[in-house]
Amino acid sequence: MSCSTLAVQGTSFFPQNPKPKSNIPTYKREVISLLQKCKHISQIQSIHAKIIRNGQEQDPFLVFELLRLCSHLKSIDYANEIFQRVQTPNVYLYSALIDGLVSSGSYFDGFRLYCRMVDDSVVPDNYAVTSVLKACGFQLALKPGREIHGQIIKLGLCSNRSVKMKLIELYGKCGNFQDARRVFDEMPEHDVVASTVMISCYFGYRLVKEASSVFDQLRTKDTVCWTAMIDGLVKNGEMNWALEVFREMQTKRVKPNEATIVCVLSACSQLGALELGRWVHSYIDKYDFKLNHIVGGALINMYARCGDIDKAQTVFNEMKERDVSTYNSIITGLGMHGKSVEAIEMFHAMIKQGIRPNNITFVGVLNACSHRGLVELGFEIFHSMVRTYKIEPQVEHYGCMVDLLGRVGRLEEAHSFIQRMKTGPDHIMLGALLSACKTHGNLELGERVAKTLLDCGKADSGTYILLSNVYASSGRWNEAAKVRAEMKEGGIQKEPGCSLIEVNNEIHEFLLGDIRHPQKEEIYMKLEELEKKLRSIEGYSPATEVALHDVEDQQKERALTIHSERLAICYGLISTKPNTTLRVVKNLRVCNDCHLMIKLITKISKRKIVVRDRNRFHHFENGVCSCGDYW
Repeated sequence: MSCSTLAVQGTSFFPQNPKPKSNIPTYKREVISLLQKCKHISQIQSIHAKIIRNGQEQDPFLVFELLRLCSHLKSIDYANEIFQRVQTPNVYLYSALIDGLVSSGSYFDGFRLYCRMVDDSVVPDNYAVTSVLKACGFQLALKPGREIHGQIIKLGLCSNRSVKMKLIELYGKCGNFQDARRVFDEMPEHDVVASTVMISCYFGYRLVKEASSVFDQLRTKDTVCWTAMIDGLVKNGEMNWALEVFREMQTKRVKPNEATIVCVLSACSQLGALELGRWVHSYIDKYDFKLNHIVGGALINMYARCGDIDKAQTVFNEMKERDVSTYNSIITGLGMHGKSVEAIEMFHAMIKQGIRPNNITFVGVLNACSHRGLVELGFEIFHSMVRTYKIEPQVEHYGCMVDLLGRVGRLEEAHSFIQRMKTGPDHIMLGALLSACKTHGNLELGERVAKTLLDCGKADSGTYILLSNVYASSGRWNEAAKVRAEMKEGGIQKEPGCSLIEVNNEIHEFLLGDIRHPQKEEIYMKLEELEKKLRSIEGYSPATEVALHDVEDQQKERALTIHSERLAICYGLISTKPNTTLRVVKNLRVCNDCHLMIKLITKISKRKIVVRDRNRFHHFENGVCSCGDYW
């Protein structure tokens, strides 16, 4: 992008202001009135033809209205044709088409037209400038944006608030916070809209502290500003902080809007904060928020990800508006909870309703097939993507099929499937196959898959851990130790296990062997009590083979007992009333021994425990898990 320097000599280049509408001749007002009633481009074309026949195609008032309406109806090509027929376009016509091009996503074309306007000695106004700055922002075009900033100074448009906003946005999007802040500091103090723009820009670069500083300095904050803060925190992984800000918003009696509600539900979803999610749902009902596909979809996702799939289905059934995203939410949720048959039935119901599935739909339904080992049905649905719906499979869809084959032990078939793919495998897909190799004891293929990951630079901590575990499960301790040593030398750290549990509307976090909790003594006493009961009553013996280290069994047992999900469950048991369902969210896959122990805990405690791990949901009750020990 480049733009010639604008030479400004006074204000001689500025076009005269258009006449007030009341002074426009009657016939022009009638034509404009007809244009404004148009709902389709064919109607505009018909009126445009009359304008040409009447010799009025150079009239700036009529051309401006034509350009504006064409842009509104997303017919930017036709708008461009109209513009090209104008012999001497003024700044208003240039601005109308530039804005139309930028609004339609044709950022480079909008910038190029701006440069043509400058080269034609038509002086830009603040409307043209804000549109072209928007284009530069979307393209992250800092250099031409700086050049336009220079023109703005020469034109004396620096005092215009909209122009300043776009400058802040441009510099912020490009990561040039020094200049963004300089323009921001020139704005009137405590300008809430400018502050909101600045906050969003800071969040766009994982700069949470700086965004928070701007937010805290504002005396008066509107709903949009509060929402920008909450949204930015959610997108930067600060879920608890986001919920704290939402609570503060409530104390300030600022009413949330639809966007705020969706952001808060997203935070609840990721934390597994069901009780707060339920409160948000009651708030939606109390203040008559429309249960459209946006809010309804967010509610379905929240309930599904927080472990209450029955309520998610209830919300789905209550919705009057359902689109593809609504169905995607419920299909994905059902699959995560092991309700594969129901997910597939929902997929067929969606098609019967005439709603066309998209990429995300197929990821959800193929995952559902994977969780139940439905290989033939999975392949039938996979092939229908191209044959019936003309959707080219992406790496996510191939990954579902590899996971499906790997789970049922068809490892060589899964490996062959990867080699036949049209697109290269990602680390998630290869990691799934490597995990399946460990589960089914195929050391030779596991080594090959791991080597592929290492050679192509796609290996992460999970790759090293899985390969080490493959060796360890075969008793090859030296190779396992060598892999872990290579991991350490490369500075690759294992992702620590972390479990969250919501008790009395508060989220409590536990790590492996955590001793940070104020009630740690009680938690570990409960853990010891449970172990003794399970050993004496249920004959429980720790599955030390899952603690794949070449150490004594006693040490392995200790390593297992302090897993984060066990600590979270023990805290839940001592902090809630009998018969209360416990809901735990873990960032990693639950191990075999913890899975067995949780089943036994539900048997002796008469509790229901719902655990969401990296792969899916486990509903434990009366010594049984909903996954059927298949996860």
